[in-house]
Amino acid sequence: MTQPAADQPESDLSAPVERPETLLVQVTGTDRPGISAGLLGVLDDVGAGIDDMEQVVIRGRLTLGALVRIPKGRDAVKELLHFAWERQLHIEFEVVEDEPTAPQPTFVVTALAQSVEPTHLRRVVDAIANGGGNIDRINRLSKYPVVSYEFVVAGGDFDKIRHELLFAASETAIDVAIQPVGLGRRAKRLVVLDVDSTLVQDEVIELLAAEAGVHRQVAAITTRAMEGHLDFEASLRERVALLEGLPVSAADEAWTKLTYTPGARTFMRTLKKLGYTTAIVSGGFSVFTDRIRDQLGIDYAESNVLEEVDGVFTGRLLGPVVDRGSKATALRRIAEAEGVPLEQTVAIGDGANDLDMLELAGLGIAFNAKPVVQAAADTSLSVPYLDAILFLLGISREEVEAADLTSSG
Repeated sequence: MTQPAADQPESDLSAPVERPETLLVQVTGTDRPGISAGLLGVLDDVGAGIDDMEQVVIRGRLTLGALVRIPKGRDAVKELLHFAWERQLHIEFEVVEDEPTAPQPTFVVTALAQSVEPTHLRRVVDAIANGGGNIDRINRLSKYPVVSYEFVVAGGDFDKIRHELLFAASETAIDVAIQPVGLGRRAKRLVVLDVDSTLVQDEVIELLAAEAGVHRQVAAITTRAMEGHLDFEASLRERVALLEGLPVSAADEAWTKLTYTPGARTFMRTLKKLGYTTAIVSGGFSVFTDRIRDQLGIDYAESNVLEEVDGVFTGRLLGPVVDRGSKATALRRIAEAEGVPLEQTVAIGDGANDLDMLELAGLGIAFNAKPVVQAAADTSLSVPYLDAILFLLGISREEVEAADLTSSG
């Protein structure tokens, strides 16, 4: 057995190992290139370790925080103070416990409106606090076409926070949504939309009814059906019967009057650029949805088919009716065909016949919806812009514009 040299003492294995000191370092000041690199260079020189680091810049003002482990006997504070002095930065230190905190459930709350004022944000943060949540981070997602903010929340009771947020939204002109944070939120891969009063501003059967001179009768039935007061299939067949004798060519004239919802083209274009599969599932008619599919580059389109004989509509439908149940079935079928788990799907609609689809999807969004739909959906938007839904998916306005620039390039 080898013995230690006489002039070298044996290691004392029982001696306590000195643990590094954990510091929270906070740097603020005017942003300029090289600050992060300089800070990391100092930490590297003193042999420090990094447990966490975050940085944000607002209007040229930098806030940088780092949780670092400083070896005992290394004068890191002096070096950091010198670094800050050279660059005219303000720096603060706080000794913190180095024990890791237990993981907490994490949620993301999105708040958006045409104009977001302090009173709106106050109601949101009060709702989070009342539900026991703590805000870890606040990000602005957009200034246009709506203002939106994202709050990353640690801890708290999901259901209670959601209840508090809904109450806050009911008293202010702001939309709010809460979702668990995780891969599922940014990994949404299939978006299925209703068409009438969602992707487009119209009820397409009413466009045809106007050409047939029966708009008033059809509109009254449509309103009651979308509010859930009438059986959808029976009401649809009743309305279609009023189109008997209308020339098929009238659909071309009706098409010219169809109006997309503001932001619809941006929404679909961005989803396509980001690799989403898109589908429209409509209680309307293929004479419209096939054109919409081709014009917007949508992957799937399912809707009702009007029977035509000798160039006129007969007032009857071909095949099974696309109704509340079949919309959900279509979502499931498309998800299976694309290999997309249901939790990675998004459904968007406004009427009672969308309820099953909204419930089945991983995220169901009521868009400018009837009250019965708002009450049942995961979240509800009342702003008039369809592309605002991108912000609920955690996609910022800057990312939308970057996707547009890439597409145009």
